[in-house]
Amino acid sequence: MRRAVAPLLAVTVALVLADSAVVTLALPDILQELDASVPQVAWVLICFNLVLGLVSVPTAMSLLRVSPRVPSAIGIAVFAGASAWCAVAGSIDVLIVARCVQALGGALALVGCLELMVAEWGERRGVAAWVTAGVVGTATGPVAGGLLTQAISWEAIFVVQVPFAVLAVPAALAVRAAPAQVPDRHRPEARPNLTLALLSAALTAALFLLVLLLVEGWRRSPATAALTVSVVPVAALAARPLARLLRASPQVEVAVGCFLVAGGLAGLAIPPSAYLAWTIAPQALVGLGLGLTVDRLTAQAMDMRLPRARHAGWTIAARHVGVVVGLAILTPVFTADLRDAQVPAQEAITALVIDAALQPQDKVDLAGALGEELSEQQGRVPDLHRAFTSLDLDPDDRLVADELERDLDSQLERAATHAFRDSFLIGSGLALAALATALLPRRRRTT
Repeated sequence: MRRAVAPLLAVTVALVLADSAVVTLALPDILQELDASVPQVAWVLICFNLVLGLVSVPTAMSLLRVSPRVPSAIGIAVFAGASAWCAVAGSIDVLIVARCVQALGGALALVGCLELMVAEWGERRGVAAWVTAGVVGTATGPVAGGLLTQAISWEAIFVVQVPFAVLAVPAALAVRAAPAQVPDRHRPEARPNLTLALLSAALTAALFLLVLLLVEGWRRSPATAALTVSVVPVAALAARPLARLLRASPQVEVAVGCFLVAGGLAGLAIPPSAYLAWTIAPQALVGLGLGLTVDRLTAQAMDMRLPRARHAGWTIAARHVGVVVGLAILTPVFTADLRDAQVPAQEAITALVIDAALQPQDKVDLAGALGEELSEQQGRVPDLHRAFTSLDLDPDDRLVADELERDLDSQLERAATHAFRDSFLIGSGLALAALATALLPRRRRTT
């Protein structure tokens, strides 16, 4: 049991940071089942990251005079209870409140687990394991969420977290860790934290918008989308061995990583079609960039700076405030672009229906059914399949209708791809801004 203590704490860190994006592939299901709008569903992501970003530093400061054992256990327990609450939420408002509570417990768990992992594994190994667990959780969150949503339901995302968190509570209490009573020796490292915030804002485009494009725009299943976006975590895990082979300095690694993220997001903005293979190379660039940057920047911000928990709190705040900034910038852009794309898409749909080789009355019936679907699904990329299944057609006309449905779906896919373009390009610009801050010279440490 003793050997499992630190790994359980590392899993808890990964779970909390995975929650910043774990619901991304479940958002379409949440949108439908809880009868919410796209901006409301975005708040399921925003509220968690906002609360986590705002309370991390105060939470870290509160642990400086007490042993982290009991506060960590309390934070993990609150996180577990709030996860269960998320699973049984019957409305979007309740889910948002539960996510806020989840973030409060998660903040306490994150900074507390850092101190406990250092107590178990020592300074160097403990901090490295804490940082790595966070990177893995952030990168794999959307994949795990998508697979669970497809296999079971979106509620399963939260249910599976509970037993892991429950096991981590006694693990936290088992660690003998003294209060970190050290003087406040160092100011927060502004440059890496700023770079981390800007890069996190940029990564929102890959971890949030891409999955929405795949599921909502291109009509792929959550499982298919999850497998597609698994390119990002796989590439992120491959980045560190590759960096060791290249033997580049940490600053060069960060600069190259920011550039790769910018290039990957630009590539996602211009796919020639809705063919999944077109997203693979851009995602690989984003994943490599993620693997080269987040752990390096976190390490730079925390590098032997005391008190350790306080500076860890600043890195958490930078990452999650950056996610909120990214969501705040990108969500209005792509929702407005989706809205603007509706009129030309509807005009194209009308032209295709008129030109279809169907009986006149069938065209009238289909046009009415399509109009109802378009009206009911305002603000989203519409699913027109129900309009076609409602028609009573003979076999020959059914073949024509099936071909027409494929043509309409292709038209909608093109419209959706175009609607997400500006948001991906803005994300690329944020990554370039992160690159600019990464190239700034580091100031000398003051004591």
